[in-house]
Amino acid sequence: MKLATGAGPVAAVLSAGLLCLLLLLLVAAMTVRRVRVARLRAVEEAERIRESAEGHAAQLRAELDRREERLTEELRRLRTQEERLSLGVAELSRRKSEVRALEEQSRSALERTAGLTVDQARSELVRTIEAEARREAVVAVREIERRAKAEGEQRAREIVAGSIQRLAAEQTAETAVTALRLPSEDMKGRIIGREGRNIRAFEAVTGVNLIVDDTPEQVQLSCFDPVRRETARLTLEALVADGRIHPARIEEVHGRSRTEVERLCLRAGEDALLSTGIGDIHPELVRVLGRLRYRTSYGQNVLGHLVESAHIAGMMAAELGVDVEVVKRAALLHDIGKAMTHEVAGSHAAIGAEFARRHGEADEVVHAIEAHHGEVEARTVEAVLTQAADACSGGRPGARRESVEAYVRRLERLEEIAGAHDGVAKVFAMQAGREVRVMVQPEVVDDLGAQLIAREVARQVAEELTYPGQIRITVVRESRATEFAR
Repeated sequence: MKLATGAGPVAAVLSAGLLCLLLLLLVAAMTVRRVRVARLRAVEEAERIRESAEGHAAQLRAELDRREERLTEELRRLRTQEERLSLGVAELSRRKSEVRALEEQSRSALERTAGLTVDQARSELVRTIEAEARREAVVAVREIERRAKAEGEQRAREIVAGSIQRLAAEQTAETAVTALRLPSEDMKGRIIGREGRNIRAFEAVTGVNLIVDDTPEQVQLSCFDPVRRETARLTLEALVADGRIHPARIEEVHGRSRTEVERLCLRAGEDALLSTGIGDIHPELVRVLGRLRYRTSYGQNVLGHLVESAHIAGMMAAELGVDVEVVKRAALLHDIGKAMTHEVAGSHAAIGAEFARRHGEADEVVHAIEAHHGEVEARTVEAVLTQAADACSGGRPGARRESVEAYVRRLERLEEIAGAHDGVAKVFAMQAGREVRVMVQPEVVDDLGAQLIAREVARQVAEELTYPGQIRITVVRESRATEFAR
């Protein structure tokens, strides 16, 4: 009983252990099965991937084979072309050698036929080409000048004529000697003084020659400096009005007159600026500009000439669309060097330009001043307009005068310059020397030669002569055929 009772729990335990073992075996069997299935699937996937890779590799090999065949074909074609090119180069070299040989033969034949070497033939060809080019250049220059004149002459004439007509200016009337009227003939003795001491003191103080001649109730003052002459005139007028004339009184009155002249010069410069509408100018330029009130050039008052030139230049600048202020300023100051020509060495154009530069004038104004007489080449429109205004003011009728002797000498020299050229038959100076008409021999001078003569005469006249305005050179070549009917 005890044994049977004791064997029951043991059997139960054994049964439970067997059951657990069976469960474990079942799980292990299922796991093994899953592993086998997974392995089979992996093998299948690997086989599929291998087959796919082999197919892709086969495609790549086929593509590479095709490319290799194409490259082989291209290489074969290039080698064929290279062989052809080599044959062409060889043929070209052979033909080049043949051409050189033919050139040498032709050159030798030409040299034998013409009797000239290659260098001689080349020189002859160069001379021929130079002659033709020179002739064509002259023809081209004439055509350009004709077009420029046709297009610009009418416009320039309108501008210049309109500017001059719009400006009414006085005629020349001044001289280099100042005459002073006296209240009576007895005043001459008081001016001379005892043993001439008054006149000597007057000339020593003023630096002006006092001329007392037989002209009734009149004396003359002569001096190269117009400012000094005007100072002496005011001094003598004051002395005559006062009646007390002696050396000490002369010095006192001369000092006051000099101050008065300086004031008048400054006032004249200010009036010129006011008349032309120009401002912001250095006071020293104004003072020196006013001194030109007492200076003349060919009888024309220089300050009046400058004001007139400024107005003409301003009108022409307005017509052409150029800066009117700069052009008027340059025209007003272009002759300022004439106020100090006797004080500084050099031409009045160079002196005036340097003086204006020192007192702050712009480069355009300075260049126009130094170039207004052609001593320096005009490089700006302002300089050209200043030259034109100067010529218009000085060359208009009645503006200037010159002595008969100088006039005759100028006309004679004009005819001499024109008559010195080959082929000239007659020369006529016309229109008071403003035109030179040259008659040439048609069998000696052709049309181009006539043009060259006109240009050369104009150049010589501009270099050798001094004249207001401009001189026109006209060369006439006329061919005539004459026969007699019998």
